Amino acid sequence: MDDADRARTAAREAVADVEPDRLRETLLDRLEVASMTPAVLTVVSARAFDPAVEGLADRAAGVQLIYEGLGLTRTLAHEEPWTDADGAADIDADLDILAADVLVARGFYLLARTEAADRAVEVVRAFGRDQTVRETAEEPAALDRNLEADVLALAVVAGATAVGREAPEALLSYADELARRHDGTFPDPSVALPERAAETIASLGAGAGEDRVPPSATDP
Repeated sequence: MDDADRARTAAREAVADVEPDRLRETLLDRLEVASMTPAVLTVVSARAFDPAVEGLADRAAGVQLIYEGLGLTRTLAHEEPWTDADGAADIDADLDILAADVLVARGFYLLARTEAADRAVEVVRAFGRDQTVRETAEEPAALDRNLEADVLALAVVAGATAVGREAPEALLSYADELARRHDGTFPDPSVALPERAAETIASLGAGAGEDRVPPSATDP
């Protein structure tokens, strides 16, 4: 099982107890087809500093779930499906907005006791500000792309801090660069992330937080 599969499995397990069944199916269906790029970058970022680290699936899934929830919220805000005359479409849209809330909440739960928790809050706040400003912005698409950049920054923070390292500004800028290579949502991690991403991350993060005491345990 590769890193994307592990993260996908962990993300699905995080919502496996959600009820009713139809809402759970909505969640699982979205995760089944999602690109795991944010999750995989979390793992790559941790291994860039400690190749032997294990137990990253839940941390990676937390980043992924937050992205999926905010991404779904963005889609609903732009498409406004409730204006459709079809009552069935309204029900699906209601399920989707509930699903978005659950995805973000479960993502927060997985990151709550990690060093990336504050960064996760910042991502959600920035998303809210961007979507508010978007209503009157001249280039709304540019604001939309901030979500991908912010989530990849969260990924490198979650990964680096998993092994007791920090994510300096140069590393956050690299995450931003990776995100802006793509217009909107991410392709498969094998396409979205360069082969030498781990080496680049290690180089950009060299010396940052080396004196910190590593976490007592990684995520289960």
